[in-house]
Amino acid sequence: MIGIAVIGYGYWGPNLARCFAETEGCRVVAIVDPAAEALARAARHHPMTRLTANWREALADRRVDAVAIATPAATHYEIASAALRAGRHVLIEKPMADNLANARELVDLADRADLRLMIGHTLVYSSAARKIEALISSHDLGNIHYYDSTRVNLGVSRRDVSVLWDLAVHDLAIIRYLLPGEPIAISANGMRFAADAPESLAHVTLYLNDGSVAHLNVNWLAPVKTRRVTIGGSQKLLLWDDLEPSEKVKIYHRGHLVADEPIDPDQAMIDYRIGDMWSPHLSPVEPLMSEAAHFIDCVGRHLVPVTDGKFGLRIVELIEAATLSMQQRGRPVELKAHSPMQAALVSGGRNG
Repeated sequence: MIGIAVIGYGYWGPNLARCFAETEGCRVVAIVDPAAEALARAARHHPMTRLTANWREALADRRVDAVAIATPAATHYEIASAALRAGRHVLIEKPMADNLANARELVDLADRADLRLMIGHTLVYSSAARKIEALISSHDLGNIHYYDSTRVNLGVSRRDVSVLWDLAVHDLAIIRYLLPGEPIAISANGMRFAADAPESLAHVTLYLNDGSVAHLNVNWLAPVKTRRVTIGGSQKLLLWDDLEPSEKVKIYHRGHLVADEPIDPDQAMIDYRIGDMWSPHLSPVEPLMSEAAHFIDCVGRHLVPVTDGKFGLRIVELIEAATLSMQQRGRPVELKAHSPMQAALVSGGRNG
């Protein structure tokens, strides 16, 4: 039985504690939060669990084999590095750290200690993402040409991180998981609406080494919440609408025919046709339950998590590069492909 401490019981921590409490082979032995009202809520739902305001006390508890960290991003490095040095496996909510240097050190610490370090990119563990990955891997969509995402909502703008760290991080993780190409350059434009606030909206373009491209639209100031991804393949098109209660994923059979007798042989007219649509069955399992079960399985069987430290490191690298591009009014930033640990952010790029 793997004992886990949930550190942070604000917005996301209660969900983590619930999922781990329901995961086979695991028990929640401690919940940590500095707020008394948060611990009072935890006591109602987890009456047999140790409650403390000090995360260092949880790390000192010999029953704790692993920790799940759901605290503000600025605190991730301090808590996670202490946990790894204490010999504990670590699950960190995304993003794994608020800068590349700290993210890289967490990966190094986990590798040296042979501990599992996993990043909570929850959408990767959704049934929809798993199904789409299978479709792409089997070449059911053909060659992937583009990924286009709109991830927007109306809500309170965060003061600690920009919309890139809050919303674009989801799509960058999904792209990393789904698409076969390796990111080679990224550009971004964004807007902030107060001098002392981070960007509230951004448009990001990610170039991959197989010729495919990804476009991301993220925004905290949209009138309607939208979570929609379109993936275009040479054979089929896929639509993933995560807010749909059913038929979240739809696949459209698409082809194109050259019209008969074009006026100019060099300017052939294209006659588009769209075939049938089908929506695959998706497991109703909650993504966070799948994530929690995967973490416990990796700890128990010494496996490498799907969203391990190196996966999370690459996402932090991409966000830092996009932030740099945004500061330079969209100037593309090139990334060294295939070596995320040594990736150099070099200003320039395709249009530089």
